[in-house]
Amino acid sequence: MTSPYHCILLDIEGTTSSVSFVYDVMFPFVLRELDKYLECAWNSPELTPVLDQIAQDAGSESFLAWTADLTDEPARRERVAAEIRRLMADDVKATGLKQLQGMIWKDGFERGELVGQVYRDVPEALEAWTSAGLRVYIYSSGSIAAQKLFFGHSEAGNLLKYFSGHFDTTTGPKKEAQSYLTIAAAIGEPPEKVLFISDVTAELDAAREAGMATRLSIRPGNKPVEEGHGHEPIASFSQVSLG
Repeated sequence: MTSPYHCILLDIEGTTSSVSFVYDVMFPFVLRELDKYLECAWNSPELTPVLDQIAQDAGSESFLAWTADLTDEPARRERVAAEIRRLMADDVKATGLKQLQGMIWKDGFERGELVGQVYRDVPEALEAWTSAGLRVYIYSSGSIAAQKLFFGHSEAGNLLKYFSGHFDTTTGPKKEAQSYLTIAAAIGEPPEKVLFISDVTAELDAAREAGMATRLSIRPGNKPVEEGHGHEPIASFSQVSLG
């Protein structure tokens, strides 16, 4: 039977992977390595645009403007570290934060200290979907670089071959319909041919407003959801019908 969808768009946390892995393993790794990483990478070219983004997220026009009142590098590093800790404590999905997290995670994944956790049904579903001709994409608040690290170093091996592309908050906020219209345009499909799977009903609401089909991911440890959301729940990707 012909699938009603051409593409499947996936969230990560609470959808392909457990919330607890992100909060109990990946976030603590960032906090542990943050000061050392900033000190080692402070003058690297790749960190400069990230520092500007962190400053812009904080309401300043640039990193230089944000730290103009500080006279030395240790004080500037400490301002960055304090802002990152604040954003993480408040679970803010800021673009600069996600970019810096991705850079810190890169070290961990490449050293083998971090290994991406995925649910057991995920690799089999990715294989089934792509074999059926569907294109699979990721849309996560984590940076694109972090997404590729995560799935490229997963406990099921390198899963990157299954993904046709990645999107993050540089596309737009996950709870706004326009972001999903932008993604549909980017992948060249009408929204109604895209199925979005997430554990967050506000994200699913936005995707549905844009015209996408939706499924609510129900995984162990996910936050309870209120009734009446109108999104079909699934506990495994094997429940996604291709016919």
